[in-house]
Amino acid sequence: MPSLELWITLAVMAAAIWLFITEKLRVDVVALLVMTALLVAGVLTLPEALSGFSNQATVMVAAMFVLSGALQRNGALVAVGELISRIRYRWVFLLVMMGLTVSVAAFINNTATVAVFLPLIIAATTANRWAPSKFLIPLSYMAQTAGVCTLIGTSTNLLVDSMARESAGVGFTIFEFAPLGIIFVAIAAVYLLTVGWWLLPDRGTPDSDESHHIGRYVAELVVPEEATVVGKRANLAVPEGFDSVDLVEVLRRGTPVADPQAAIEAGDRLLLRGEWKHIQAARKAMKLAFDRNTRDIDDGARDGRMLMEAMVSPGSHLVGHTLAGMRFGHTYRARVHGIHRRRLTIRQPLDRVQLAVGDVLLIDAPANAVEALRVDRGLIVLDEREQPKVDVPRAVASAAIMAVAIGIAALGWLPIVASALLGCLALVVFRLLDPDEAYAAIDWRVILLLAGIIPLGIALQKTGGAAMAADAILGVLGPYGPLATLAAIYLMTALLTEFMSNNASAVLVVPIALATAASMGIDPKPLLIAVAFAASTSFATPISYQTNTMVYTAGGYRFSDFVRVGMPLNVIFWIAAILLIPRFFPFHP
Repeated sequence: MPSLELWITLAVMAAAIWLFITEKLRVDVVALLVMTALLVAGVLTLPEALSGFSNQATVMVAAMFVLSGALQRNGALVAVGELISRIRYRWVFLLVMMGLTVSVAAFINNTATVAVFLPLIIAATTANRWAPSKFLIPLSYMAQTAGVCTLIGTSTNLLVDSMARESAGVGFTIFEFAPLGIIFVAIAAVYLLTVGWWLLPDRGTPDSDESHHIGRYVAELVVPEEATVVGKRANLAVPEGFDSVDLVEVLRRGTPVADPQAAIEAGDRLLLRGEWKHIQAARKAMKLAFDRNTRDIDDGARDGRMLMEAMVSPGSHLVGHTLAGMRFGHTYRARVHGIHRRRLTIRQPLDRVQLAVGDVLLIDAPANAVEALRVDRGLIVLDEREQPKVDVPRAVASAAIMAVAIGIAALGWLPIVASALLGCLALVVFRLLDPDEAYAAIDWRVILLLAGIIPLGIALQKTGGAAMAADAILGVLGPYGPLATLAAIYLMTALLTEFMSNNASAVLVVPIALATAASMGIDPKPLLIAVAFAASTSFATPISYQTNTMVYTAGGYRFSDFVRVGMPLNVIFWIAAILLIPRFFPFHP
């Protein structure tokens, strides 16, 4: 009979999966809740509950953030991205973009890679009159696929390796994934250049002279006494000829006006949704103002001011905060005129909206404040053409230190964690990063996610949950051999990853894979590779991976675009995994 500890573990796991999928709480908060619940319930001892903080995967991921941060800080990634922006032939541009993305993202955090390349690709495609929507999904997919080429390509690879070493004494070398990973990269590239290219949507080419091209913003406008809408009902406020502009909400003293028949009064604020140029036209026709204390601005260049689009990046310090709470205007000397959000309708004052990853802010800023916005790691400026200058000596030195750290680990002179930590120390000692910049380069949400969720894997093994799941799998698939089991493990991981954190899905499935391999008497490596590959390549939804979320907003995609383009690629990868993994990692070595 299942023990009480097992029932508690399963209940905590079910609650965690629900919270991951519904996004009621941030993933790192959920992970810490999981760790705390298992500790308080007595399922784990204190050392077991805190073991995630000392786990080599957690330490290694933090070190890789620092090494990648040095390359980004000193302009090495920008130098690579600028090579792309100079190409003027579409197919050459696509091939070079994919090749450079793979080369960089195999060793550097793929979110950082996409963050640097994203504005450059938007600028290049706009200048060449190409639709950005034909290039941004390939950017995201290739960055993900590159991660399976090396052990350090993604945090998921490091997590799978660490859990396997601690539980079964099985691990991977830094380039052990490479032969199989390169084949998967080739498969993705061929797909995106053929069938995938045909399936990619063409959302049109933005006007290269227009600084705002994301699409429909929600803008908050003040109703002065002379406005034409004073005394009108909300459904009659927008004049004829502005069908593309919607009045989302009437706000009075910061709260929505509940009565739809109520007349609009001077001092109310209107939330208008539409493309920015149409909002501007409607604002003039309705004689509305941006703010009582804000100078009326017709375009992005008057009197040294400019309009710019900036996306809230993954791991940003802005996530979960409001513009008012962080004193955005005071900090950046800029004002947010509109917010673009893909999934939710905004029905509250803009300065009270809790910001989320992928939100795009339409910012009005003086020219001398643009630099602070551009260098802020929490924002990705999408339409500012000028990029940071490359500090060549520092960029070369940063790249050399990272290469040496990887080389030492590849040659087996030191464990990968030790060589990475030495690389981080070298960056600080040689002043390529100062300590504050090194700390700032680490995405602490990912670190806390790993530290908090790793104990769940320990609990599944300790309470027998992993063995129970393995027995269930063997009961159904055992007669069909290990190949069917590998197919099931890959599919299970892929499905979980589409709706929750890739690291969380790996933590859930790795113990099951190890227990299944032990029961079948086979080498666990093929099943572990299946978990790592499935968790690191998530294509079918825009919310399944951070790079998907970033291009989802910037490319003007719809949710269905990812399903249409990504689902076939997921299926192709699944079939390729079934056919190829046993050839590179046999069940019986």
